[in-house]
Amino acid sequence: MVKLTTKKVLSEKEFQLISIREEVIKAVEESGIQNGIVLVMSAHTTAGVMVNEDLECLHVDMEKMLDKMAPVVADYAHSHYLPSYGATGGNAPGHLKQMLTGYEVVFPVIEGKALIRFAQDIYFAEFDGPQLRTYYIEVMGE
Repeated sequence: MVKLTTKKVLSEKEFQLISIREEVIKAVEESGIQNGIVLVMSAHTTAGVMVNEDLECLHVDMEKMLDKMAPVVADYAHSHYLPSYGATGGNAPGHLKQMLTGYEVVFPVIEGKALIRFAQDIYFAEFDGPQLRTYYIEVMGE
């Protein structure tokens, strides 16, 4: 059996970690699936889904590290005119940050519950906001 839930989130900043842990837990519980997996996936190439501990100081460290690896100002090829878009792409750092963090996470589902541990928060990671974004929670199993 497969149950797909589509969710929306409105980011408020260019970089923002939005906890979606409770939405994932609820989707698994409401799915009726007892054993399998849950996949959480971003629908965007400048936003990701990631797992880490929920500490504000860690959020700051993650943002600083990602900014060092993909700074806002750099000589990006994506920052030039793109004939396919008819405009200049200005969100290369968002694409690169998503590539570094990933766009999906997977957890086991055991006895109707997602196996998410205490220090594991699930984040929708915005790298090109503010924007209205979409992510999917797909529960698969029996």
